[in-house]
Amino acid sequence: MTDLTAHKAAARKAAFARRKEAHSETRSALGVAHLISILTEHKGKPIAGYVPIRTEINPLPAMAAMAAWSTIGVPYIQGEGQALKFAGWRPDSDMVDGPFGAQVPATLEFITPEVVVVPLVAFDRKGGRLGYGGGFYDRTLEALRAARPTLAIGYAYGAQEAEALPLEPTDQPLDAIVTDEGVIWF
Repeated sequence: MTDLTAHKAAARKAAFARRKEAHSETRSALGVAHLISILTEHKGKPIAGYVPIRTEINPLPAMAAMAAWSTIGVPYIQGEGQALKFAGWRPDSDMVDGPFGAQVPATLEFITPEVVVVPLVAFDRKGGRLGYGGGFYDRTLEALRAARPTLAIGYAYGAQEAEALPLEPTDQPLDAIVTDEGVIWF
């Protein structure tokens, strides 16, 4: 294990503990209000969100609100080492377990988002993001940004903020972070 790998593992462990402590419906509802305020500026553009797992802050109410104006997608994991695809999602979509157990719509129709709401384990004030370690969002954002401008909005509890994160050159920066406490633009 390299020093960077060990440092990232320690940062993830600390961030998971902070996120677990912060996790609540009340805080999640505060975050949704901030997320909707940002997403409404992008009405009509394809937007990707995610189906929350464990103690992730829940973006589904914001995604449901935006579905009136925009095509919404959720991540579809193609396989290890590959970029994500985004399956079209509606509030009434029938969901099933997809690859790696992530919930996906039963009927897969893929979209290419211009705005991506990104789950995370930790973030810093420079736009750095620490995920679960698979590199899925980094590969995906790199590919999307190579094709056209793509806005990456991290979504988390404010308690997930870290002083500085151990980042690599392949880590894709966030354009903004939305939390239960407000919005930070980078």
